[in-house]
Amino acid sequence: MKLIGLTGSIGMGKSTTAAMFADEGVPVYDADAAVHRIYAAGGRAVEPVGARFPSVIVDGAVDRARLREAVLDEPVALKELEAIVHPLVGQEQLAFLEDARTSGADLVVLDIPLLFETGGINRVDLVVVVTTTAEEQQRRVLARDGMTMETFEAILAKQVPDSEKRARADALIVTTFGLDYARAQVRALVPALRGA
Repeated sequence: MKLIGLTGSIGMGKSTTAAMFADEGVPVYDADAAVHRIYAAGGRAVEPVGARFPSVIVDGAVDRARLREAVLDEPVALKELEAIVHPLVGQEQLAFLEDARTSGADLVVLDIPLLFETGGINRVDLVVVVTTTAEEQQRRVLARDGMTMETFEAILAKQVPDSEKRARADALIVTTFGLDYARAQVRALVPALRGA
């Protein structure tokens, strides 16, 4: 079974592209969705995150906005958070991979926003980077509720630059020209990935 790492900086269209792979019948593991599950009420991260960051627990769940504020400019706190969350997300990923193997999948996509930043690139066979222009990225991100230029810049500062991701990619999906254009790229790429 071939593991494809799908990544891209904020606002590039990675989640939409991941859904396109799923539409083509490729099992997709969504790291963000896994984080949402473990942060939800009753999720496995609520207790350990709450023990370290008590102010971020609201109605028995991790409030992601409060958590972001708690760690945004705090490198030590961020490392402590990652030490809690990454193993839990890793367990979710292992369960997904086992299910995919059992079902006979020959190709899976691991949708991991911080693939380069967390060393995930070493655990996949090929890397697909979703990209667009810097202007389009900024337009998309600033259109999000509650997003400010300051927050956008702080997030970008913690991510490997798009230019470096593109240089290290095995394949690119360019989302600048709309959904149909991106979908055509995914449809062409899936058989190529199976044959690679």
